[in-house]
Amino acid sequence: MDPETPQLTPELVRQTLRQVKDPELDLNIVDLGLVYDIAVEDGHVRIDMTLTSPGCPAGPMITNDVYRQVRQLPGVTDVDVEIVWEPYWTPERIEPKIRAMMGF
Repeated sequence: MDPETPQLTPELVRQTLRQVKDPELDLNIVDLGLVYDIAVEDGHVRIDMTLTSPGCPAGPMITNDVYRQVRQLPGVTDVDVEIVWEPYWTPERIEPKIRAMMGF
């Protein structure tokens, strides 16, 4: 492994996912609390995440952005995104400082 290449870790994936935004709220999916879990094993990245609602019209776009961003990371061989509905997303999952800026 090249010493210049960052190691593929859940934290690196989480940082990368900050580039994926919910277009309706114009906030990244990590700060929104949509990313529940990230697992990395031998280049395989598994992401458990949710959407703001089951009928979220931006869902396919957000999911495609997740795949696109994570696949660009060095060492990624496969990406599996699982959309889960438990726990159900609520505004309380938004990062506290972001929630305060939004007036929640």
